[in-house]
Amino acid sequence: MFRFEHIEHLYAFAAIPVLILFFTLMWYARKRVIGRLGDDLLVQQLMPDWSRYKHGLKFALVMIALALLIVAWANPQFGSKREKVKRKSVDIFVALDISRSMEAEDLRPSRMDRAKQFAMKLVEELKGERIGLIIFAGNAYLQTPLTTDYSAVLMFLRSANPNLAPTQGTAIGEAIDLAERSFEENNKHHKVMVVISDGENHDEESIQRATEAHDNGLLIFSVGVGTSEGGFIPVVENGRSEFKRDASGNPVRSRIDEDMLQQLATAGDGAYFNLAQSDQIADVIRERIDGMEKREFEQRSFSEFESYFQYFIGVALFLLLLEFVISFRKNKWWGNKDLFAKN
Repeated sequence: MFRFEHIEHLYAFAAIPVLILFFTLMWYARKRVIGRLGDDLLVQQLMPDWSRYKHGLKFALVMIALALLIVAWANPQFGSKREKVKRKSVDIFVALDISRSMEAEDLRPSRMDRAKQFAMKLVEELKGERIGLIIFAGNAYLQTPLTTDYSAVLMFLRSANPNLAPTQGTAIGEAIDLAERSFEENNKHHKVMVVISDGENHDEESIQRATEAHDNGLLIFSVGVGTSEGGFIPVVENGRSEFKRDASGNPVRSRIDEDMLQQLATAGDGAYFNLAQSDQIADVIRERIDGMEKREFEQRSFSEFESYFQYFIGVALFLLLLEFVISFRKNKWWGNKDLFAKN
């Protein structure tokens, strides 16, 4: 298994395009200054030993060395020892509503942003459990199966948006069905689902499906996103920011359906929370899950990793040394010929 021990250090790569841009600007500025001395051929005769191509070569060597040092800083590693580990956990699916109504701004900056922030906080709180992610609108989609790779779950949460759903709606019942199919068949009493939604435009079978799923051992929590006053749904039409309108041309106001979400949680023997009313929801859900019986499972994982940063540092130092010994002049061993000149 390959990994970077400090993957956040790779953000330093952003400096390389800036340096390239700076070098390019300085190169053209230098050419303009030299051009003021006279004709290009005349200037070349005044500087017979100057190589026009070695500046670019030396800069390229420095940039390659810098890239290698950044990789070394992040410390690339390969797993060298894999072993079986027994763990106990509860299997949890987070179901996130990505319908257009979640873009309403009655919760700032928007329902969608607040829902994603909460979902990411919940994942952080539930580390140690196996977590999966389902997104839904008119249909439900499995984004990540049950896993302990929390960085993958967080990555998909950050990228979730209404454009991922080709059909609109709030198919909570289908999300429950998908979660049921995604749990292992022999797991009957260690299953949890957290539905994060505004509850609007729900399918009528959601409550019935929640009841049936609970009979199969699934505990369902619901987290409402939105306010009773509601908010308009922003859309972009012809390059302009507008609000979604109905057939009569009036702006559509989206309101949270708390009654449905409460019924959903009751049917799943969980609890309902309003995201706008508490900052402790993730803590409460974690405490409830901590009180559940844990299910033992076996996981194969790498316990030891070998670091390879030293190879990248070695090559980088060689390139920097090479850049140092290359002069800006033409190679004296080739006389008047420039090794880097075009034929």
